Amino acid sequence: MIRITLLMFMVTCLYGCGGNNTVQISPYANIVAFGDSLTQGVGVDKPNSYPTKLASELGIEVINSGISGQTSSQGLARLNTVLTTHMPSLIIICYGGNDVLQNKSKTQLEANLRQMIIRSKQHGAQVMLVAVPQFGLLLSPMPVYKKLADEYDLVLIEDTLPDLLGDASKKSDRVHLNAQGYALLASEIARHIEITN
Repeated sequence: MIRITLLMFMVTCLYGCGGNNTVQISPYANIVAFGDSLTQGVGVDKPNSYPTKLASELGIEVINSGISGQTSSQGLARLNTVLTTHMPSLIIICYGGNDVLQNKSKTQLEANLRQMIIRSKQHGAQVMLVAVPQFGLLLSPMPVYKKLADEYDLVLIEDTLPDLLGDASKKSDRVHLNAQGYALLASEIARHIEITN
């Protein structure tokens, strides 16, 4: 009986935890990667940034809208311009690293991410979240990302970035990935995107 209950729990988590598992987009979709230095691709040249690698894997243009050094508040301030300029079918949000490094309020980070999600959806975009780790002895994703993914039924890339940033062989410096790290991040994101005709 215990084994059956455990199996049911595992199946429920596999298919029901953390919001959706896949985003479906058309081959003509417009994808925007929206974030800070991890999106911009600090530590590598442009062809090795994750948005460029993702575009290669999907065969679809991915617009790199990453700006190094930005906090989530700064990202939120420019989001409307990004949405109206590019009209994305899918926006991949990866913000929070600079909030952590600058000891910004976690409450404010959550509020900013929430507004990013709401505004993106209002513009007709599907939203994918990439969780950023809280830095400490062990890197683990901040809980706010799963909370918002569950609340808004979003695809969440939860453990990939913390795992990569915890592996020195995948980093160009303390807080940025190298070419191999960005390629692995792109591959994990691509795994959750389905191209439909």
